[in-house]
Amino acid sequence: MVSTDPGDPEPFRLDDRDLCPSVGVEEEFVLVDPATGAPFPGNTAVAQVGKTLGIDLQLELSTCQIETATPPCTSTSELRTELLRTRRLAAAAATTAGARLLATGVPPLGPIPRSITDVPRYRRLAEHYRQLGDQVICGCHVHVGIPDRDTAAAVCNHLRPWLPALLALAANSPITDGRDTGYASWRHMLWSRWPSAGPPPHLRSAAHYDATVTEMLDHETILDTAMLYWDVRLSAHLPTIEIRVADVPATADDAVLIAALIRALVVTAHTAVHQVRTVTPVDPHRLRAAYWRAARDGLDGHGIDPVTGHLVPAPDLILRLLDHIRPALEHTGDYQQAHQALHTVLARGNGATQQRRTLTTGTPHDLIDMIGRTTLAET
Repeated sequence: MVSTDPGDPEPFRLDDRDLCPSVGVEEEFVLVDPATGAPFPGNTAVAQVGKTLGIDLQLELSTCQIETATPPCTSTSELRTELLRTRRLAAAAATTAGARLLATGVPPLGPIPRSITDVPRYRRLAEHYRQLGDQVICGCHVHVGIPDRDTAAAVCNHLRPWLPALLALAANSPITDGRDTGYASWRHMLWSRWPSAGPPPHLRSAAHYDATVTEMLDHETILDTAMLYWDVRLSAHLPTIEIRVADVPATADDAVLIAALIRALVVTAHTAVHQVRTVTPVDPHRLRAAYWRAARDGLDGHGIDPVTGHLVPAPDLILRLLDHIRPALEHTGDYQQAHQALHTVLARGNGATQQRRTLTTGTPHDLIDMIGRTTLAET
């Protein structure tokens, strides 16, 4: 999907200076009533219990959401340990507070509670964005270390074509209010309504990035930089780039896979930037169409190649991504593990596939139980 200068005879290779950057993951979870499966509006109580267990759980917009965060990790094995730890402690805090923790992009059962977490920022957000705030959506945010903001802005351009493939792979939100929406990632469809959501524009520099953000602040499409909801954004206070396109993955191992692919994609893009390899800007309308198709089909249908515009079986797009970033995965020591994990997901299906399979063959209670068990599964 990335086009390079046809006159450049050099094969693609990683530069010696490309080290293994740190990676950290934030995960958002739904809290549900363990008896009914309906959203449980008690994130404040869960966070208070979390403090006694030694975990800092962040409050989200809705009172039935909670967020965890790993520290920066240098290896995927370290990241896996941290993800299993944070999920386990968050689930324990939820249980103690009378709730159950689910790794799913939207609440599967019950009406969405119109209950905003009572903190000044969220009250301001609800007032400004009005009914857009009446939603519960849970994503996965992967932070990768890049110390140079101009390089980070250029890296964004190289990531844009691959964002729909990542969305399709991680899709984990097909069911809401007990019904199949027809979309593998209903979270994405809800999220795309926000004025600052979606892929970033093709960026000329960090200064262009900052000027665009300033304009959005002036227009009040965002009220602060934390409300910049692009699927790739530069951190306002850390030397990292943040990729936010994925639903919260069904399992910790799925989250490790997504993080490993994203880090390798960033490393690959970083190398391309330093080798002055250009990337053709993807037409915004085509990229939007590719997003929509990825959200609808997930892994079980077709995706749109954002460069050619051709329909391609979704697994083929994912395998193209794997081939594209293989040198970086080998560089970070993650290729064999990522290859095996990816083929496991392609064989059994992602979170969306598993949710649909369970609801088709079982009851809504079976669905909640499956998601709860999968949230804490160690494979």
